[in-house]
Amino acid sequence: MPSQLHFLVVDDQHVVRFIAVALLNALGYKHVSEAENGEKALALLRSGKASGMPCNFVVTDWNMPVMDGLTLLKTMRASADLRDLPVLMITSVAEQHNVAFATQAGADGYIVKPSLNATLLKQAIDDILMKRGLPA
Repeated sequence: MPSQLHFLVVDDQHVVRFIAVALLNALGYKHVSEAENGEKALALLRSGKASGMPCNFVVTDWNMPVMDGLTLLKTMRASADLRDLPVLMITSVAEQHNVAFATQAGADGYIVKPSLNATLLKQAIDDILMKRGLPA
């Protein structure tokens, strides 16, 4: 049984958010919020902390308008309140140097969109939780 994680899925494409939420729900994760860019994600993350209903795992796209996923990640890592949240990047950008940029910026995992499925998502989440010593 999955833990009581509250996921935040960040992607500018509604269909990608829909798929990610459906996959998370299929894996047993029922607490999922959505944002269409990094700016809205930061607002949700901060308001959740203030309201006592915080998101505690972020799944974000890289390429988005307003604020992209890499900027979101860097902003989170620079914030005392958000720096420790696990972040999984899900993107269509598969170049090795981009994976390195994301890792250096503090991403906990990286999945290329065309290969996204429930098994791969579960493995990535489980790996991140295990590395961080959190319950799966």
